[in-house]
Amino acid sequence: MRKTELSTPALVVDLDLMDTNIAAMQAAVSGAGKMLRPHAKAHKRVEIARRQIAAGAAGMCCATLTEMESMVRSGIGVLLTTPVASRAKTDRIAAAAALGDVAVVVDHPLQVALLEAAGAKLTVLVDLDIGDHRTGVPCDERAIALAVAVDASPNLRFGGLQAYSVSGSHTVGHAERIGHSTAALSLAVGVQKELLRRGLDATRLTGGSTGTWDIDIAIPELTEMQAGSYPLMDVAYGKIGGVPFPVAMTLLATVISASHKDRVTVDAGFKAFATDRPFGPEAIGIPGCRWAWAGDEHGFLFADVLPGIGEQVAFVVPHCDPTVNLHEKLYACRGDEVVEVWTR
Repeated sequence: MRKTELSTPALVVDLDLMDTNIAAMQAAVSGAGKMLRPHAKAHKRVEIARRQIAAGAAGMCCATLTEMESMVRSGIGVLLTTPVASRAKTDRIAAAAALGDVAVVVDHPLQVALLEAAGAKLTVLVDLDIGDHRTGVPCDERAIALAVAVDASPNLRFGGLQAYSVSGSHTVGHAERIGHSTAALSLAVGVQKELLRRGLDATRLTGGSTGTWDIDIAIPELTEMQAGSYPLMDVAYGKIGGVPFPVAMTLLATVISASHKDRVTVDAGFKAFATDRPFGPEAIGIPGCRWAWAGDEHGFLFADVLPGIGEQVAFVVPHCDPTVNLHEKLYACRGDEVVEVWTR
Protein backbone atom coordinates (compact mmCIF):
# COMPACT_ATOMS: atom_id res chain seq x y z
CA MET A 1 0.00 0.00 0.00
CA ARG A 2 1.15 3.53 -0.76
CA LYS A 3 0.62 6.52 1.52
CA THR A 4 -1.68 8.06 -1.08
CA GLU A 5 -4.03 5.09 -0.60
CA LEU A 6 -4.46 5.63 3.13
CA SER A 7 -7.76 6.76 4.53
CA THR A 8 -7.11 10.12 6.16
CA PRO A 9 -6.47 11.54 8.65
CA ALA A 10 -3.59 9.09 9.02
CA LEU A 11 -0.53 9.28 11.25
CA VAL A 12 2.60 8.08 9.45
CA VAL A 13 6.24 7.65 10.43
CA ASP A 14 9.26 7.61 8.14
CA LEU A 15 11.24 4.59 9.31
CA ASP A 16 14.55 5.78 7.90
CA LEU A 17 14.33 9.15 9.66
CA MET A 18 13.10 7.59 12.90
CA ASP A 19 15.88 5.01 12.95
CA THR A 20 18.41 7.78 12.30
CA ASN A 21 17.06 9.72 15.28
CA ILE A 22 17.13 6.65 17.51
CA ALA A 23 20.74 5.87 16.57
CA ALA A 24 21.88 9.49 17.00
CA MET A 25 20.41 9.88 20.49
CA GLN A 26 21.74 6.51 21.62
CA ALA A 27 25.22 7.32 20.35
CA ALA A 28 25.25 10.67 22.14
CA VAL A 29 24.01 9.30 25.47
CA SER A 30 26.25 6.23 25.39
CA GLY A 31 29.20 8.39 24.38
CA ALA A 32 28.63 10.49 27.49
CA GLY A 33 28.74 7.37 29.67
CA LYS A 34 25.02 7.51 30.51
CA MET A 35 22.13 5.08 30.14
CA LEU A 36 19.21 5.92 27.88
CA ARG A 37 15.72 4.95 29.04
CA PRO A 38 13.40 6.55 26.48
CA HIS A 39 9.87 7.57 27.37
CA ALA A 40 7.25 5.38 25.71
CA LYS A 41 4.54 8.01 26.27
CA ALA A 42 5.79 9.73 23.11
CA HIS A 43 4.91 6.83 20.80
CA LYS A 44 3.01 4.17 22.83
CA ARG A 45 4.27 1.50 20.45
CA VAL A 46 6.11 -1.68 21.41
CA GLU A 47 7.58 -1.81 17.90
CA ILE A 48 9.37 1.51 18.41
CA ALA A 49 10.46 0.53 21.92
CA ARG A 50 12.05 -2.62 20.50
CA ARG A 51 14.01 -0.51 18.02
CA GLN A 52 15.23 1.67 20.88
CA ILE A 53 16.24 -1.35 22.96
CA ALA A 54 18.04 -2.88 19.98
CA ALA A 55 19.98 0.36 19.58
CA GLY A 56 21.17 0.12 23.20
CA ALA A 57 18.48 1.60 25.46
CA ALA A 58 18.40 0.20 29.01
CA GLY A 59 14.60 -0.13 29.03
CA MET A 60 11.62 2.19 28.74
CA CYS A 61 9.93 4.85 30.81
CA CYS A 62 6.13 4.75 30.97
CA ALA A 63 3.70 7.40 32.14
CA THR A 64 0.62 5.19 32.50
CA LEU A 65 -0.15 1.71 33.76
CA THR A 66 -1.50 0.72 30.36
CA GLU A 67 1.83 1.63 28.76
CA MET A 68 3.66 -0.25 31.52
CA GLU A 69 1.56 -3.39 31.04
CA SER A 70 2.00 -3.33 27.27
CA MET A 71 5.78 -3.05 27.53
CA VAL A 72 6.11 -5.70 30.25
CA ARG A 73 3.99 -8.18 28.27
CA SER A 74 6.50 -7.71 25.46
CA GLY A 75 9.47 -8.46 27.69
CA ILE A 76 10.63 -4.85 28.07
CA GLY A 77 11.74 -3.52 31.46
CA VAL A 78 10.09 -0.29 32.56
CA LEU A 79 10.24 2.59 34.97
CA LEU A 80 6.77 3.97 35.75
CA THR A 81 7.51 7.67 36.06
CA THR A 82 4.15 8.75 37.51
CA PRO A 83 3.38 8.11 41.21
CA VAL A 84 0.15 6.25 41.98
CA ALA A 85 -2.07 6.59 45.04
CA SER A 86 -4.64 3.79 45.02
CA ARG A 87 -4.59 0.11 45.89
CA ALA A 88 -6.20 -0.69 42.53
CA LYS A 89 -3.14 0.69 40.78
CA THR A 90 -0.54 -0.77 43.12
CA ASP A 91 -2.18 -4.18 42.58
CA ARG A 92 -1.73 -3.73 38.84
CA ILE A 93 1.90 -2.77 39.42
CA ALA A 94 2.41 -5.88 41.53
CA ALA A 95 0.88 -8.05 38.80
CA ALA A 96 3.16 -6.50 36.18
CA ALA A 97 6.19 -6.96 38.44
CA ALA A 98 5.38 -10.67 38.61
CA LEU A 99 5.82 -10.81 34.82
CA GLY A 100 8.89 -8.64 34.30
CA ASP A 101 11.20 -5.85 35.36
CA VAL A 102 9.20 -2.97 36.85
CA ALA A 103 10.44 0.02 38.84
CA VAL A 104 8.23 2.82 40.18
CA VAL A 105 8.48 6.25 41.78
CA VAL A 106 6.97 7.75 44.93
CA ASP A 107 6.66 11.25 46.33
CA HIS A 108 4.64 10.58 49.51
CA PRO A 109 4.71 8.07 52.40
CA LEU A 110 1.18 6.88 51.56
CA GLN A 111 2.45 5.58 48.25
CA VAL A 112 5.17 3.64 50.04
CA ALA A 113 2.56 2.07 52.30
CA LEU A 114 0.35 1.11 49.35
CA LEU A 115 3.26 -0.50 47.51
CA GLU A 116 4.25 -2.41 50.64
CA ALA A 117 0.68 -3.66 51.05
CA ALA A 118 0.61 -4.85 47.44
CA GLY A 119 3.35 -7.29 48.41
CA ALA A 120 5.54 -7.16 45.32
CA LYS A 121 9.29 -6.83 45.49
CA LEU A 122 9.89 -3.57 43.68
CA THR A 123 12.63 -1.08 42.96
CA VAL A 124 11.36 2.31 44.07
CA LEU A 125 12.83 5.69 43.19
CA VAL A 126 12.01 8.95 44.96
CA ASP A 127 10.44 11.45 42.57
CA LEU A 128 11.81 14.95 43.21
CA ASP A 129 10.14 18.29 42.54
CA ILE A 130 12.80 20.37 40.82
CA GLY A 131 10.63 23.39 40.18
CA ASP A 132 7.42 22.51 38.34
CA HIS A 133 5.30 21.49 41.38
CA ARG A 134 3.54 18.81 39.31
CA THR A 135 4.72 15.68 41.06
CA GLY A 136 7.70 15.09 43.28
CA VAL A 137 8.65 15.68 46.87
CA PRO A 138 10.48 18.98 47.56
CA CYS A 139 14.26 18.68 47.60
CA ASP A 140 14.67 19.00 51.36
CA GLU A 141 14.46 16.77 54.44
CA ARG A 142 11.15 15.38 53.18
CA ALA A 143 12.94 13.80 50.23
CA ILE A 144 15.60 12.37 52.54
CA ALA A 145 12.96 10.93 54.89
CA LEU A 146 11.06 9.36 52.02
CA ALA A 147 14.17 7.68 50.66
CA VAL A 148 14.98 6.35 54.14
CA ALA A 149 11.43 4.97 54.44
CA VAL A 150 11.73 3.15 51.11
CA ASP A 151 15.14 1.79 52.08
CA ALA A 152 13.72 0.45 55.36
CA SER A 153 10.89 -1.46 53.67
CA PRO A 154 11.17 -5.26 53.71
CA ASN A 155 9.89 -5.69 50.13
CA LEU A 156 10.91 -2.42 48.48
CA ARG A 157 14.41 -1.56 47.30
CA PHE A 158 15.50 2.05 47.15
CA GLY A 159 16.69 2.55 43.60
CA GLY A 160 17.68 6.20 43.37
CA LEU A 161 16.10 9.48 42.31
CA GLN A 162 13.96 10.83 39.50
CA ALA A 163 14.22 14.50 38.55
CA TYR A 164 12.37 15.75 35.48
CA SER A 165 11.93 19.41 34.57
CA VAL A 166 8.70 19.86 32.59
CA SER A 167 9.37 23.52 31.93
CA GLY A 168 13.01 22.97 31.11
CA SER A 169 12.22 20.68 28.20
CA HIS A 170 10.54 23.50 26.24
CA THR A 171 12.41 26.59 27.40
CA VAL A 172 13.04 28.64 24.26
CA GLY A 173 16.68 29.22 23.35
CA HIS A 174 19.60 26.90 23.94
CA ALA A 175 21.44 29.21 26.34
CA GLU A 176 18.25 29.69 28.33
CA ARG A 177 17.71 25.93 28.54
CA ILE A 178 21.25 25.42 29.79
CA GLY A 179 20.61 27.78 32.69
CA HIS A 180 17.17 26.35 33.46
CA SER A 181 18.08 22.66 33.33
CA THR A 182 21.37 23.06 35.17
CA ALA A 183 19.71 24.98 38.01
CA ALA A 184 16.80 22.53 38.24
CA LEU A 185 18.95 19.42 38.33
CA SER A 186 21.29 20.98 40.87
CA LEU A 187 18.43 20.67 43.38
CA ALA A 188 18.34 16.91 42.79
CA VAL A 189 22.11 16.65 42.98
CA GLY A 190 21.98 18.17 46.48
CA VAL A 191 19.57 15.46 47.63
CA GLN A 192 21.67 12.79 45.93
CA LYS A 193 24.83 13.89 47.71
CA GLU A 194 23.14 13.94 51.11
CA LEU A 195 21.70 10.44 50.64
CA LEU A 196 25.07 9.11 49.55
CA ARG A 197 26.61 10.74 52.63
CA ARG A 198 24.09 8.85 54.76
CA GLY A 199 24.98 5.56 53.15
CA LEU A 200 22.00 5.10 50.80
CA ASP A 201 22.70 4.10 47.22
CA ALA A 202 21.41 7.18 45.41
CA THR A 203 23.80 6.79 42.49
CA ARG A 204 20.98 6.48 39.96
CA LEU A 205 19.60 9.88 38.96
CA THR A 206 17.16 9.67 36.06
CA GLY A 207 15.60 12.55 34.15
CA GLY A 208 16.18 14.81 31.19
CA SER A 209 14.27 15.31 27.96
CA THR A 210 14.56 15.70 24.20
CA GLY A 211 14.76 19.46 24.62
CA THR A 212 17.68 19.30 27.06
CA TRP A 213 19.40 16.12 25.86
CA ASP A 214 22.81 17.68 25.13
CA ILE A 215 22.69 19.74 28.33
CA ASP A 216 21.74 16.94 30.69
CA ILE A 217 24.23 14.36 29.42
CA ALA A 218 26.98 16.82 30.36
CA ILE A 219 25.86 16.86 34.01
CA PRO A 220 28.07 14.28 35.77
CA GLU A 221 25.57 13.23 38.43
CA LEU A 222 22.79 12.38 35.96
CA THR A 223 23.11 8.69 35.10
CA GLU A 224 20.01 8.02 33.00
CA MET A 225 18.26 10.01 30.27
CA GLN A 226 14.46 9.90 29.81
CA ALA A 227 14.12 11.65 26.44
CA GLY A 228 10.90 10.67 24.68
CA SER A 229 10.00 12.72 21.59
CA TYR A 230 13.28 12.46 19.68
CA PRO A 231 12.29 9.50 17.42
CA LEU A 232 9.25 11.39 16.06
CA MET A 233 9.57 15.16 16.75
CA ASP A 234 6.99 17.93 16.31
CA VAL A 235 6.41 21.65 15.82
CA ALA A 236 6.98 22.42 19.52
CA TYR A 237 10.56 21.16 19.51
CA GLY A 238 11.22 22.93 16.22
CA LYS A 239 10.24 26.23 17.81
CA ILE A 240 12.60 26.11 20.80
CA GLY A 241 15.75 25.87 18.67
CA GLY A 242 18.84 23.70 18.94
CA VAL A 243 17.18 20.27 18.80
CA PRO A 244 18.79 18.54 15.79
CA PHE A 245 16.53 15.53 15.22
CA PRO A 246 14.56 15.66 11.95
CA VAL A 247 10.79 15.27 11.91
CA ALA A 248 9.95 11.60 11.29
CA MET A 249 6.21 11.60 12.02
CA THR A 250 3.60 13.47 10.01
CA LEU A 251 -0.16 13.47 9.75
CA LEU A 252 -1.75 13.04 6.33
CA ALA A 253 -5.01 14.82 5.58
CA THR A 254 -7.06 15.31 2.44
CA VAL A 255 -8.63 18.45 0.99
CA ILE A 256 -12.35 17.64 1.13
CA SER A 257 -13.82 21.03 0.22
CA ALA A 258 -12.56 23.84 -2.02
CA SER A 259 -15.57 26.06 -2.52
CA HIS A 260 -13.94 29.37 -1.55
CA LYS A 261 -11.03 31.28 -3.07
CA ASP A 262 -9.36 32.14 0.23
CA ARG A 263 -9.34 28.68 1.87
CA VAL A 264 -9.77 24.95 1.57
CA THR A 265 -10.99 22.47 4.15
CA VAL A 266 -9.08 19.34 5.18
CA ASP A 267 -10.36 16.32 7.10
CA ALA A 268 -8.13 16.97 10.13
CA GLY A 269 -9.42 18.97 13.07
CA PHE A 270 -9.18 18.70 16.84
CA LYS A 271 -9.70 14.92 16.73
CA ALA A 272 -6.60 14.54 14.53
CA PHE A 273 -4.21 16.98 16.22
CA ALA A 274 -3.62 17.53 19.91
CA THR A 275 -4.48 21.14 20.68
CA ASP A 276 -2.58 21.76 23.91
CA ARG A 277 -0.13 24.17 22.24
CA PRO A 278 -0.77 27.81 21.33
CA PHE A 279 0.07 27.00 17.70
CA GLY A 280 -1.31 24.59 15.15
CA PRO A 281 0.19 22.02 12.80
CA GLU A 282 2.51 23.06 9.98
CA ALA A 283 1.75 21.98 6.42
CA ILE A 284 4.74 20.63 4.51
CA GLY A 285 5.52 21.99 1.04
CA ILE A 286 2.92 24.77 0.98
CA PRO A 287 4.69 28.14 1.42
CA GLY A 288 3.01 30.51 3.83
CA CYS A 289 0.29 28.01 4.72
CA ARG A 290 -1.70 28.40 7.92
CA TRP A 291 -3.98 25.75 9.44
CA ALA A 292 -6.95 26.93 11.49
CA TRP A 293 -9.57 25.07 13.45
CA ALA A 294 -12.82 24.42 11.58
CA GLY A 295 -14.38 21.80 13.86
CA ASP A 296 -13.66 18.48 15.48
CA GLU A 297 -13.09 16.77 12.13
CA HIS A 298 -12.18 19.77 9.97
CA GLY A 299 -9.40 22.28 9.49
CA PHE A 300 -9.04 25.33 7.23
CA LEU A 301 -5.92 25.95 5.16
CA PHE A 302 -5.05 29.49 4.12
CA ALA A 303 -2.24 30.12 1.61
CA ASP A 304 -1.47 32.12 -1.53
CA VAL A 305 -1.47 28.90 -3.54
CA LEU A 306 -3.88 26.34 -2.15
CA PRO A 307 -3.99 22.59 -2.76
CA GLY A 308 -6.91 21.31 -4.80
CA ILE A 309 -9.79 19.13 -3.76
CA GLY A 310 -8.76 15.51 -3.27
CA GLU A 311 -5.09 16.39 -2.72
CA GLN A 312 -3.26 14.96 0.25
CA VAL A 313 -1.43 17.32 2.63
CA ALA A 314 1.24 16.26 5.14
CA PHE A 315 1.52 18.12 8.45
CA VAL A 316 4.09 18.29 11.21
CA VAL A 317 1.98 17.89 14.35
CA PRO A 318 2.08 20.51 17.12
CA HIS A 319 2.85 18.03 19.96
CA CYS A 320 3.69 14.44 19.15
CA ASP A 321 2.84 12.70 22.46
CA PRO A 322 -0.86 13.58 22.76
CA THR A 323 -1.36 13.44 18.99
CA VAL A 324 -0.16 9.82 18.99
CA ASN A 325 -2.66 9.19 21.77
CA LEU A 326 -5.50 10.20 19.42
CA HIS A 327 -4.66 7.57 16.81
CA GLU A 328 -5.17 3.84 17.09
CA LYS A 329 -2.89 3.17 14.11
CA LEU A 330 0.56 4.42 13.19
CA TYR A 331 1.62 3.67 9.61
CA ALA A 332 5.33 2.85 9.28
CA CYS A 333 6.66 3.86 5.86
CA ARG A 334 9.76 3.67 3.71
CA GLY A 335 9.46 6.37 1.13
CA ASP A 336 5.87 6.29 -0.11
CA GLU A 337 5.32 2.63 0.79
CA VAL A 338 3.50 1.58 3.96
CA VAL A 339 5.46 -1.42 5.23
CA GLU A 340 3.88 -1.97 8.65
CA VAL A 341 0.83 -0.86 10.61
CA TRP A 342 1.35 -0.49 14.36
CA THR A 343 -1.62 -0.44 16.69
CA ARG A 344 -1.62 0.40 20.37
